[in-house]
Amino acid sequence: MSTRTPAARPPSNPWPLRAGLLLALLALLLGGGTAVAPQQASAAPVIDPNAYYVLVNRHSGLALDVYDLATEDGARIAQWTRNDGAWQQWQFVESGDGWYRLRSRHSGRVLDVAGSSTADGAGIVQWSDQNRASQQFRLADSGDGYVRLINRNSGKAVDVYEFSTANGGQVVQWPDLNGANQQWELVELDAAGSFTNPIKRNGPDPWLQYHDGYYYLATTTWNSTITMRRSRTLGGLASAQDTTVFDLSGRPNGCCNMWAPEFHLINGPNGPRWYLYYVAGQNVSDFNPTQRLHVLESSGTNPMGPYTFRADLGNTWELDPSILRVNGNLYLLGSYMDNGTQSLSITPLSNPWTISGARRTISQPTLAWERQTHPVNEGAEPLYHNGRTMIVYSASACWGPDYKLGLLTLTGSDPLNRSHWTKHPQPVFQRSDANGVFAPGHNGFFRSPDGTEDWIVYHANDSASGGCDMNRSTRAQRFTWNADGTPNFGTPVRTGVQLPAPSGE
Repeated sequence: MSTRTPAARPPSNPWPLRAGLLLALLALLLGGGTAVAPQQASAAPVIDPNAYYVLVNRHSGLALDVYDLATEDGARIAQWTRNDGAWQQWQFVESGDGWYRLRSRHSGRVLDVAGSSTADGAGIVQWSDQNRASQQFRLADSGDGYVRLINRNSGKAVDVYEFSTANGGQVVQWPDLNGANQQWELVELDAAGSFTNPIKRNGPDPWLQYHDGYYYLATTTWNSTITMRRSRTLGGLASAQDTTVFDLSGRPNGCCNMWAPEFHLINGPNGPRWYLYYVAGQNVSDFNPTQRLHVLESSGTNPMGPYTFRADLGNTWELDPSILRVNGNLYLLGSYMDNGTQSLSITPLSNPWTISGARRTISQPTLAWERQTHPVNEGAEPLYHNGRTMIVYSASACWGPDYKLGLLTLTGSDPLNRSHWTKHPQPVFQRSDANGVFAPGHNGFFRSPDGTEDWIVYHANDSASGGCDMNRSTRAQRFTWNADGTPNFGTPVRTGVQLPAPSGE
């Protein structure tokens, strides 16, 4: 979340001051005996509709910015120090006849004049793209590489209010005077081979795999559907459409509250198939005793199915299923209540959908950093490297800002034996106040298309007050390895920052 302090609001009736400045300017020009000619339309600069641009104001040197990283309709547009974040990146979408909508890379919304107003000083905001006249702008050339944005509905120019040079300064519409505060430099960004987080808004509990040329992503829906999206590029997931791969409606023990889907390609009795594990319960309030683990089976090797229901996995409250593979054997990982504490579990499987032994506990939240806001161990995810078997898990309460990742390493030979797992004494991935990332957790892992890079996918909040809900967003970043063979996840990256795409895209 942005740490910006909201800009001071203008006086309730600021226009006399602005009008006075305008009259003074007109008087000065008329005093020179020269008639003032209206601005003439200029040929529009060449625009690449596939590119993103940062718009830098000539007067202030600051960039056109979605204020406070907002994503909702009506959020105001301001100026801010250029940082090339997604909230400062704009795509020109053609409306025909030289008119464009300016779409925010951050929110997916377009520039608009509040209330479709034609009044001087009406605020510039963002709004869902409806291609109406108040959302359309043409580019008028001001020379030296600068342009004005002229609104089709009002005929007025996009203007930094009162020639402000401050961060958060308001952006409004005003008669086209070709002033420096109405002139913008279009800086085209080289987005080739890069992406920005988040790769999915409203995407908690993400699971991502790269398979046969596509990235596939599934996240919690909190309803009765399991959905998946796919893209040729990691960044393309942000705008890819969700497809329902299975509908849980009507299932007696798992119709609703679908959480934490994971799909694993396993060579089972029916040959290679995708097995999709998930949590669902009855249609009652969340954090209820009806949540159970379930599994689907694909008919082939397409991650998007079609799928058929295979089995319920247990008959007691349990969350966050995943699959661990050790020496050719399959184990179901989960999180359940062990003596009143949410702990990590492991259960042997005889095949991808059949439990073959007792559930065991392999980790409890015993360390201080696992007990912030509430003691929790959940979201166990396998990680393998150079013959080493590890589990990366989520610790502390997901509804607090200190949700984070811990590490277990199999230092013995029996994954069912708790004493054969060694817990790392410190968290391996946690909040970054400096980057505005809070409660990073519930992760997964995938490889770059060429197989040379390791990547982590996880969810996080933009605010310390963010909750354990659908507002969490999916992020991804590359990670490396420490000399002792443990993963080095680094620091969670701020949203909107351009990152190199996975190698081989």
